[in-house]
Amino acid sequence: VQLQASGGGLVQAGGSLRLSCAASGRTFNNYAMGWFRQAPGKEREFVAYIMSTGRRTNYADSVKGRFTISRDNAKNTVYLEMNSLKPEDTAVYYCAQDKNSYSGRYDEVTNYPYWGQGTQVTVSS
Repeated sequence: VQLQASGGGLVQAGGSLRLSCAASGRTFNNYAMGWFRQAPGKEREFVAYIMSTGRRTNYADSVKGRFTISRDNAKNTVYLEMNSLKPEDTAVYYCAQDKNSYSGRYDEVTNYPYWGQGTQVTVSS
């Protein structure tokens, strides 16, 4: 399985970015997908999750109402639309593929066997 994240960059506070993660290696629409982030000196933390069909999503409280996760199963791609960005959103963002179509442990790093390489998001104040 390969996951290729892209779309990061430098943006001012209040701005927007859209991250993409292209997947290959196994049947994409069988598996849920997640986004995590890791700031310098901090642990990797959960951001958002979408089940295999796209019908259910979950978000960290810190991003709820500002970020939207979506997927296009025809393109084997998951997206993270980030609006109203804050300096505290600065981190390396990682996409990850679940072992199943949905998991109740979606916010745990250990739930995911496959990870992308990360894309840097920097929000200036």
